[in-house]
Amino acid sequence: MEYLLNDTYKTIEQASPEILFKEKNSKFYGYAFPITTEEEVKEHIERLKKEHFSARHWCYAYQIGTEKIHYRANDDGEPNNSAGMPIYGQLQSFEVTNVLVVVVRYFGGVKLGVGGLISAYKTAAQMALENTQIIEKTIDKHFALSFSYVHMNKVMRIIKEKNLTILSQKMELDCEIVVATRKKNVQSFWDTFENLYEVQLKDCN
Repeated sequence: MEYLLNDTYKTIEQASPEILFKEKNSKFYGYAFPITTEEEVKEHIERLKKEHFSARHWCYAYQIGTEKIHYRANDDGEPNNSAGMPIYGQLQSFEVTNVLVVVVRYFGGVKLGVGGLISAYKTAAQMALENTQIIEKTIDKHFALSFSYVHMNKVMRIIKEKNLTILSQKMELDCEIVVATRKKNVQSFWDTFENLYEVQLKDCN
């Protein structure tokens, strides 16, 4: 069982405060949100459309995942690649994932041109991310340990020694504990439990 040693990623802990960037009478409101699903993306966009119902564009980009990355950039009616990709570029620049950045534009009557739009959306996205707290998290792997009750003490001792996080447990005659361990510790974890014939190990990832 091989896992790469890179087992941390950067994300944001909570939503950024609203920021405002102005360019030639156009107003660009920027927001950054922590997310883990596309469903959350829809919820944030719908809420911002209600909040800014008279705005012209609600452009956004997001990235989800730590090992398998899924991203999307949306221009929402602005010229091709003038909004969504500059916003996505800031997610890459800040090296964050599980983050959605939305920039809401009120048109001020003066056209900015594609270059002006790219610059404005990039700046608003940058300001939103600068106003958040970026944190580092570990990539954890989940495993289920199945064993009979008589081996409980031995298993619990190893869980404590290995500093594993218990996610769920079922304590009956047949027990099952689901634990999490950092990705870089998986090999050592696997070796320990594979040698215990009384414990069955199942990869839950």
